[in-house]
Amino acid sequence: MTISIIIPTYKRVEALHKCLEGIRCQTRVPDEIIIIVRNTDHQTLQHLSLVKMANTKIVLIEKTGVIAALNQGIQRSNGSIVVLTDDDTVPHADWLELLERHYMLNPDIGGVGGRDIVHSRGVPIPAGKSQVGIIKPYGRIIGNHHIGLGNAREVDILKGANMSFRREAIQGLRFDEKLKGTGAQVHNELEFSLAVKSKGWKLLYDPKVRVDHYPAERFDEDQRNNFNETAFINAVHNETYSVLKHVTTINRVLYLCWVVTVGSKATPGVAQCIRLLPFQKGIALKKVRLALKGRWDGWRTWRESLE
Repeated sequence: MTISIIIPTYKRVEALHKCLEGIRCQTRVPDEIIIIVRNTDHQTLQHLSLVKMANTKIVLIEKTGVIAALNQGIQRSNGSIVVLTDDDTVPHADWLELLERHYMLNPDIGGVGGRDIVHSRGVPIPAGKSQVGIIKPYGRIIGNHHIGLGNAREVDILKGANMSFRREAIQGLRFDEKLKGTGAQVHNELEFSLAVKSKGWKLLYDPKVRVDHYPAERFDEDQRNNFNETAFINAVHNETYSVLKHVTTINRVLYLCWVVTVGSKATPGVAQCIRLLPFQKGIALKKVRLALKGRWDGWRTWRESLE
C-alpha cells in the first residue's frame, strides 16, 4: 500500500511546523505529503520554502474554504490510502502504521479514523466515552472522537482532524461544495463519511490511532468559542443538508421532527429552548430562531439538489 497525507493550511506557520515534525517521526514513512496553501498566504509559503522533507508537494489554491483544498489535495494525490489531517495536529509516531494495518487486515474497510486528543489551555481532555461517531435513528449526532476509548469499532462518522480513506472507496466522490462557510465549513466530514458509507463501505474508529490536537485560530466567521450568527446558521445548514442527503425517507421524517421539537443543547429545538431559557434567557431564544432558519436553509439546499 502507498499512503498520501493531505494537509490544508492557512496562516498557521507554527502549528504547521509542529505537524510536519510529527509526520517526520512516523514509524511508517508516508509515500507522499501534500500541503494545500492559499496563494495569498505568503508567510506559510516562505516557511515551506525552507522545509526539507522527502516526498513533499506544495499545491497552491485560489478558492477559500477547506472543501476546495481537500478536493484539490485528493485530486493531486496518488496513494492507495488517503490520509486527511489538520495543520494544528501532531500525530503520534505509530499513527500511519496503525492506520495501514487496519486496511491490510480488512478489505471491507473504506475509512479509518481515530482519536484527536484535544488540548484545552495546555491540558489534554481525557478519554471517557465509548459511544463515538454515531448517528441515532432519529438523527441525533454523537461525535466524541476526541474522548473515545475502548477497542476499534465500526462508526457512522469520522472526524476531519484524523481520518483516512481507501482510494477505491472514495473514487468518484468529492467533498460537497454545497456546504456553507468561507473557511472551516463545519460538518464537511459528516457528509463525506456518509457518502462513503452509502457506497457500501465500512468506517472504523480506533482510539489508538491518535493525533494531538491544539485548536488554532481560525480566520473566518467561525471563531470556535465566540458565538457568530452566520457561523451558527452555516453549521446547522450543513448538518441538516448532509443528513437529509444520505438517510432513508423514514429517517428524514424522524430527524426533522426531532430537530424541530427537541434538538440538541448546541442547536436547540422547542423543548431544548424551554429547558435552557432560565439559564441563557435571550440567547436560547436567539439560538432556536437561528437553528430553525439553518434547518430551513438545509432543507431547501437538499430539495434543490434533487432537481
